[in-house]
Amino acid sequence: MGGFSRRELAGLAAVAVLIVIGAGFWYVRSLPRPVTIQTSGNGSGPGAASAVASSSPSPALIVVDVAGWVRRPGVYEFHEGDRVIDAIRRAGGGKPHADLTSINLAALLADGQQIVVWRVGAAHGGGAPIGSGSNQGAQAIINLNTASLDELETLPGIGPALGQRIIDYREQHGPFRSVDDLLNVSGIGEKRLADLRPKVTV
Repeated sequence: MGGFSRRELAGLAAVAVLIVIGAGFWYVRSLPRPVTIQTSGNGSGPGAASAVASSSPSPALIVVDVAGWVRRPGVYEFHEGDRVIDAIRRAGGGKPHADLTSINLAALLADGQQIVVWRVGAAHGGGAPIGSGSNQGAQAIINLNTASLDELETLPGIGPALGQRIIDYREQHGPFRSVDDLLNVSGIGEKRLADLRPKVTV
C-alpha cells in the first residue's frame, strides 16, 4: 500500500482499533443513567395498609341504660360490638353484693337496651332492683336480653323449655331489638306475645 511497510500498516491498524474502542467507551459513559423512583402506591407497603385501615368505617354508636345495683347508673353511649361487661364497667362496676352471676356479661349490647344489675338476695321476679325507684311490691319488668332462665320462667306461659329457647335465640342471633322479635322463637305466637308484652322489655 503506497510506501507503507507491513509493520507500519500493522501499527496504523492497532491505532485505529484503539481509537474505535476509546470512542465506544466514551459514548457509553456519556449515556444518561436510569433513575430508580420509589412509589408508595403499590398497595403492599405499611403505608398502604394504614390507608386501608383508616378508610374502614367506625362502628355505629348505640345508647344503653345501665340501672340497678351499680355505682354510677345512667345512660351511656357505646359502639356496636361492645358487650354487657363493658356497660357495667362504664357505670363504675357493681356495688358490694351486686349479683353479676345472673347476667350474661358476654352478651352483645343493643341500641335502647336496659341492663339491670340486682343485689344478691333480691327477688328478681317479684320486685324492682334496688335503686330503681319502683315499688317493691310491683311485678318487675323482665329484660329479654339479660334475664336468666329462672327469671324467664316467672313469665306467663314460659316453662323451662321455652325459656331455654329464648336464651338460645339471643345467643345465636344477638340481643333482641324489640319485644316483637319473640315471634321468631319457636312456641311463641301472637296470643302469647300479647300476654308477655306488658311484662318484658329489651
